[in-house]
Amino acid sequence: MDYTAKWRTPPLKHPYLKVSQLLVLASLFYFCSGIIQVNKTVKEVAVLSCDYNISTTELMKVRIYWQKDDEVVLAVTSGQTKVWSKYENRTFADFTNNLSIVIMALRLSDNGKYTCIVQKTEKRSYKVKHMTSVMLLVRADFPVPSITDLGNPSHDIKRIMCSTSGGFPKPHLSWWENEEELNAANTTVSQDPDTELYTISSELDFNITSNHSFVCLVKYGDLTVSQIFNWQKCK
Repeated sequence: MDYTAKWRTPPLKHPYLKVSQLLVLASLFYFCSGIIQVNKTVKEVAVLSCDYNISTTELMKVRIYWQKDDEVVLAVTSGQTKVWSKYENRTFADFTNNLSIVIMALRLSDNGKYTCIVQKTEKRSYKVKHMTSVMLLVRADFPVPSITDLGNPSHDIKRIMCSTSGGFPKPHLSWWENEEELNAANTTVSQDPDTELYTISSELDFNITSNHSFVCLVKYGDLTVSQIFNWQKCK
């Protein structure tokens, strides 16, 4: 053959980071609109802090509720813990760590705002003494896209397709060359109703009489994955 087509995953632009930058990247928590946000991926473990400490003796005299939006996740009354069915066998309370709850084997359905409420007895009734919220964002990472040769729709034109699947949240795909975005064709996004995971694909036509280096870029949330396709014209 007189031409060569190659695709590869682009290297990181900044492979070496300062220690301070690494510490920031490693942090799982940051503040957004006054609510602590925890970022995790599917199947990982999340620790959500109530940011409140009590002694073991006090535990018998308080009520602790963890709820997600409007549904109860876990409740502690008279020292006894009850976990609701959706979270059974994968959620427990850590009383020694700011009354945190630990959620294991995270699912996409665990996304949401969790609120911790602590009530103490006062004059024979329970009153709220502490309340805090934590936003849990669970994502599923997309694998590096694959680029497929779809043949030649006309004499000097070749068509390629970029695709990836199994990620969350909803992705956006774009084609680039020389830092300029190109016009793509037949871009489709679909979501599995059971797993909630997304699949995305897009096609690109180009003239084979010139050399090219295309980048297929998939962005989801604050993250991206990409693939490079190189084309050398006939000699």
